[in-house]
Amino acid sequence: MRAWQISSFGIDSLEFVERPTPTPGPGEVLIGVCAISLNFRDLMVVKGKYNPKMRLPRIPCSDGAGEVIAVGEGVTAWKPGDRVMGIFMQNWLDGPLTAVRTKGALGGDVDGMLADYVILKETGLVGIPDHLSYQEASTLPCAAVTAWNALATGDLKPGGTVLILGTGGVSIFALQFARLRGLRVLGTSSSDAKLERALGMGLDAGLNYREHPEWDRWVLDQTGGEGVDLVVEVGGSGTLARSLKAIRTGGTVAQVGVLAENAEPIPIPTILHKMARIHGIYVGSRRDFVNMNKAVWLGQLRPVGEEFHWTQAREVLTRMEEGSHFGKLVLSVA
Repeated sequence: MRAWQISSFGIDSLEFVERPTPTPGPGEVLIGVCAISLNFRDLMVVKGKYNPKMRLPRIPCSDGAGEVIAVGEGVTAWKPGDRVMGIFMQNWLDGPLTAVRTKGALGGDVDGMLADYVILKETGLVGIPDHLSYQEASTLPCAAVTAWNALATGDLKPGGTVLILGTGGVSIFALQFARLRGLRVLGTSSSDAKLERALGMGLDAGLNYREHPEWDRWVLDQTGGEGVDLVVEVGGSGTLARSLKAIRTGGTVAQVGVLAENAEPIPIPTILHKMARIHGIYVGSRRDFVNMNKAVWLGQLRPVGEEFHWTQAREVLTRMEEGSHFGKLVLSVA
C-alpha cells in the first residue's frame, strides 16, 4: 500500500511511502480508499500544533471514503463492494461524549485515511448515501457532522436565524443544513467572490469582514437589533467576542473551531447580560453521522469543494493554510 506519513512535523516533511498492505483481523474491515478530504485539524496535526507529543510516524487525515475490499472474521455489517466512510472517532458510537470515547480519533490517536488502503473497525464505518460520489462522501465525516451538531445546539425552528463565519467546510455545510431546516442564514467572508457564491447557494445576506470589521453591528442591523439565534463559530478567540455581541439574548454560540487568534479577553459581562450559551462541538458520534446521512439523502444535498490528486497532498495543505478555498478540499486516489 501507499500512504502519506508524518515522520517529522511540517508540511514539507510529509513523506509518500510504501507499506505492507494490511490484512483485516476479527471485527475489522479492509477499505480501498478512493477519496480523502482535508480539515483544518489535519493541517494542525501535520504541523505539530494539534498534539506536539503525538507518536510518529503517523498517517494523517480523519476523513475518507472508499470500497470494502475484504472483511475479517465475524464481520456481518459489511461485505466486499460496499461503499463506506470512516467515522471520526472510532470509539464514539452513540450517547454522550466521554473521555474513553474521545480515544481512537483517525489521523490523530491512530493512523488516518491518507493511504490507498486502511483497516477500520466494523463499527467504525457508515454507508455512503447512494447519490454521492466517493469524493463527495469523503467530505462528510468531520465537517458535515460538526455542522449538523452545531445547528442542533440551537434547537431552532423554521424561520430562526443563523450566522456562519467564512466559507470553509463547516460553514458551507452549516449553510446547506440550515436551508434544509428552513432557517435564515447570514454570513461573513473576506472575499466578495466567495460571498457571491454562497448567495447562490441560499445565503440570505453576506458581508466582507475585511472591509467591515465590525460585522457584529451589521448582524444586529440585519435582525432588527435582536441578534441571531445561533452563531456557528469557527474562529475561536479571534472572533468569539463579536459572535457573542451578534447573538440575541438567550442565544447560542456553537464553538467548533480555532482558526483565528487574538489576545482580547473573553467578554464575561456580555455572556452574563445576554444569558448566552457557549456550546463546544467535537464532531459527533456514529449515531449522529447516520442520522445526518438520512437528511443528506432526503434533501439530495451535494457537498461543495475542490478536487485534486492525492499526490498533491503537500500543495493542498498549503492551500488550506492560505485559506483560499471554498468548501472542502478533496484528494482523489487513483
